[in-house]
Amino acid sequence: MPTYARLGQYIFLLCVFFWPASVNAAAPAVMAEKLVQGGREEVARRPIYHSAYHKGGYPPASEGVCTDLIWRAFKIAGHDLKTLIDKDIRKNPALYPSVDNKPDPNIDFRRVPNQIAYFKRHAKSLSTKIAPGDMNIMKDWLPGDIVVFRNPDHIAILSDKRNDDFIPYLIHNQGPWATEGDDFMFWHERGIVSRFRWN
Repeated sequence: MPTYARLGQYIFLLCVFFWPASVNAAAPAVMAEKLVQGGREEVARRPIYHSAYHKGGYPPASEGVCTDLIWRAFKIAGHDLKTLIDKDIRKNPALYPSVDNKPDPNIDFRRVPNQIAYFKRHAKSLSTKIAPGDMNIMKDWLPGDIVVFRNPDHIAILSDKRNDDFIPYLIHNQGPWATEGDDFMFWHERGIVSRFRWN
């Protein structure tokens, strides 16, 4: 028998995912679903956390860091994030301070500050306010949203799973390998930098 908290979560999820939506909202919802699926495929493969520089840019499939889960999920969703970021850096180098006017396609797309800079320009920026247990606030935290934390820089995808306080699980690679779990509040204590939704 589900607890009242769990029953409330079920009702909440039904409201989020089955509430009538406009046609214009359909495309972002499909993309969000693909990002969650792509993140889960990375979790299923269990690449170990290993940070290294790779000629050509791409690390071996058996390795990865938090940013690798992001571009791999985007790739599964049909978007080449490396090409998109490299192109934007070439056109707008001043908007990527960490590049310091010395673009390096072998690593730029795998750096958290560069992914932030790209998403600020090409995705929708959203509120980072949370309220555990408050459905009215947390209903806007949707699966597929991209969340950035600090101390250290870290980036993750929101899952369609939530805990009893309506806090979404994170799909991310924080080490020792990619996982999907109830890690949001641990990272929230370190600080949220940004939240994005791909349009």
